[in-house]
Amino acid sequence: MGALGAVGFVLIGAVVVAIILVIVGINAPEAQDPIQDRLAEFSVREEPMTLEEIELSQHFFQRIILPFFNQVGKVASRFTPQATLQSARARLEMAGNPMHLDPAIFLVFRFVLAFLFGGMVFLVYLVSGRNWLQGLGLSVIFLLIGFFFPDLWLSGRVAARQKGIFRAMPDALDLLTICVEAGLGFDAAMAKVNEKWDNDLALEFGRVIQEIRLGKLRRDALRDMAERLGVGELTSFVAAVIQSEQLGVSMAKVLRIQSDQMRVRRRQMAEEEAHQAPIKMIFPIGLLIFPSILIILLGPAAMKLLRSSLGAMLR
Repeated sequence: MGALGAVGFVLIGAVVVAIILVIVGINAPEAQDPIQDRLAEFSVREEPMTLEEIELSQHFFQRIILPFFNQVGKVASRFTPQATLQSARARLEMAGNPMHLDPAIFLVFRFVLAFLFGGMVFLVYLVSGRNWLQGLGLSVIFLLIGFFFPDLWLSGRVAARQKGIFRAMPDALDLLTICVEAGLGFDAAMAKVNEKWDNDLALEFGRVIQEIRLGKLRRDALRDMAERLGVGELTSFVAAVIQSEQLGVSMAKVLRIQSDQMRVRRRQMAEEEAHQAPIKMIFPIGLLIFPSILIILLGPAAMKLLRSSLGAMLR
C-alpha cells in the first residue's frame, strides 16, 4: 500500500499541474507587443510611471505565468529534435497559431493532456478501491487519447482555416483585379484588400505588405505566404503572379483569369459537398430520426398489444 500511496500522490500532483496548464492555455490572452502596450499606457497617464509600477500594472499572466511557460518551452526545446519543432511550427502557422503557442509548449501540452486523461482514469480506480491492474488498460487508452487530442484539434483548425481562405479567394481576386485595372499597383491592391476585409486571407496579405516594406522581395514574401497557408489554389495563384512578373505579362489579365478559375473551382467544390450531403445524412437519420419515428408510431400499438389477451399470453 505504501508504493500505491506514493504512486497516487504523484498522480494527483501530475493531474493538478495538468489542469493548471490546460486552464492557462485556454484562458491565455492574445499575444501583444509589450513595448507598444507600455508606450500606450504611458501616453494616456498624466503622471510618469516608474518601471516597477509598469511591471506591476501588467496582468498576472504576463508577469508570472507566461515567462514560466516560456522557460518550460525553452527547456523542452533542448530535448526535442529540430525536425519535430519545425513540423509543429509549420502546422501552427497553418492554423494561424490560435493561442500564440510556441512549438515546444504545444508539444509539452500533448504529454500534459496524456497524463491528465490517463492519470484521472487511473486515479478513479485507485481511489475507488478496485483492482488498479484492471484500470491500467483503460488508463493507457485514455492516455493515448490525450496524447493525440492536440493533434486532432490542430488538424481541425488547419482544415477550417484553409477552407475559409479558399472560399475567400475568388472575392479577394475580384477586388485585386478591379484595383489593378483601375491603375493601382499589385502591392497597393493587396493593401486595399487588407483594408476592406477582416478575414484570414486579408490578414495574410497585410503580412506580405509588411514584409515587403521591411525589405523582403515580393516574390519571396508571396512564396512564404503560400507555404504558411498550405492551400493548393493559393500556391497556384502565387506561382502565376510571380511568373507574370518575371515574363512581363499584364497583371490585370492574369488576375482576371485566376479569379475566373477560382470561382469555377469554388462552385465545383460546392457541388461536391452537395453530392456528399445525402451520404452524410444516412447516419443521423438511421441512428436518431428513424428510431424516434418508430417509437412514436408503434409505441401506442405496442402498449395496446401488451394490454390485450395476446399480450397476456406472451407474458
